[in-house]
Amino acid sequence: MKKLLALRIDVDTFRGTGRGVPMLCEILDKHGVKGTFYFSLGPDNMGRHLWRLLKPTFLWKMLRTNAAGLYGPEIVLMGTAWPGPGIAKHHGKAIADAVAAGHEAGFHAWDHHRSQAKLTSLSAEAMHREIERGCAALEKLTGAFPHSSAAPGWRTNDRLLLEKAKFPFAYNSDCRGVSPFYPVVNGEKLSQLQIPVTLPTYDEALGRDGVTDANYNAFQLSLLREDALNVLTIHAEAEGGRCAKQFDEYMKEVIARGYKVMTLGEAAELYADAPEGRAELAPFPGREGLLSVQHTD
Repeated sequence: MKKLLALRIDVDTFRGTGRGVPMLCEILDKHGVKGTFYFSLGPDNMGRHLWRLLKPTFLWKMLRTNAAGLYGPEIVLMGTAWPGPGIAKHHGKAIADAVAAGHEAGFHAWDHHRSQAKLTSLSAEAMHREIERGCAALEKLTGAFPHSSAAPGWRTNDRLLLEKAKFPFAYNSDCRGVSPFYPVVNGEKLSQLQIPVTLPTYDEALGRDGVTDANYNAFQLSLLREDALNVLTIHAEAEGGRCAKQFDEYMKEVIARGYKVMTLGEAAELYADAPEGRAELAPFPGREGLLSVQHTD
């Protein structure tokens, strides 16, 4: 299994769903490849992240990536002065069209802000309701219960993994790491494969260690491993917006180098015999706070 790139596409916002998803479908269709879209379905309350500007690492990230330009100026208002607009309610067609085009649809969040900030600290019952509500909305749009889920911001813990195990997900993508594994929680191997993201995201890399828009693609290409599964997360708000041309060029070069671009579902089939492993909360370059990171000896 050489030269593999699994494409995870996070869709976090109202703007990203309505504008970014159709653009990414167009780019991927141009190159004849499919990806796994992880959809947020409920209200877009992303403006409520503004309080995190008090944290220096988050403020620096927002500044070095020009967040307002990247995600749209309305992001600073979403869900603040009034409740955020329902994503599935207004942009259900964009979600359904992506699935009709042959892409895989996974569950990301009901309320992305709430999930990223609070989901791991909720009671088991509240966790279950949040997942159930979002999956039901996605199933209504696509006609099928999602095969997988991905925790917003890679914020997860053993309690959340155990709650996810109660749903019929075949696999999840909840952490950062180096290779697929089956999580072990309280000494028990879970049946849902974990597919960690192995490559940095645009907002993690930009403005750090000399990475600019001009050399970003070259930087990402230099990180690809020919002898392992590469997993890249792109965002509908970035690569489906301001960075669309850049992503189009990246896809062209990846394919020219002989890499097979696939969905995470296809990768899960290839790595069905993955070993056991575990993830732990740890700092991560370019991110604020603690993320779930695959433990490696």
